[in-house]
Amino acid sequence: MKIILKEDVINLGYKDDVVEVKNGYARNYLIPKGKAIMASPSALKVLAEDMRQRAHKIAKIKNDAEAIAETMKGIALTITAKTDNKGTIYGSVGSNQIADELAKIGHEVDRKIIKVANVKELGHYIATVQLHKEVAVEIPFDVISENAPKEEAPAVAEVAVEDEEATIPDTTVEDAPAAE
Repeated sequence: MKIILKEDVINLGYKDDVVEVKNGYARNYLIPKGKAIMASPSALKVLAEDMRQRAHKIAKIKNDAEAIAETMKGIALTITAKTDNKGTIYGSVGSNQIADELAKIGHEVDRKIIKVANVKELGHYIATVQLHKEVAVEIPFDVISENAPKEEAPAVAEVAVEDEEATIPDTTVEDAPAAE
């Protein structure tokens, strides 16, 4: 059965798309929920006229999505996951964790538009954020273990300790003559 989508439906299509679905899916779910209408000849004519009138609005929405995509291009995420001693992840890393990491750096993205493969091991992966039906951004991310030793943090701490030790003798030497 051919239908016209009235809103975006994940894994089916976007608003105003004409798609072919099984009769039961259209009659029992999409049409009663208001997500679609039947694609009759008159409905298709109305859709064509609406698309013609809304062409500039659609172009603006696409341009906005492209602008967001430009801001997200250089992003590379690091996601920590709980692992056992062998490096196997407990559970998996999915779109929720990626959306949370993007939110931490200032990009609010709905988890439903993030497509990611089944991530159950440590390593390097790529997630796709579908911002518009014609605009998508690939975001690379690394999955590391929470138990992994952090090599950079102790080195920074040692430098800070050395600076403090160097500062303490200088201060005490200057304070000693002033106190006499």
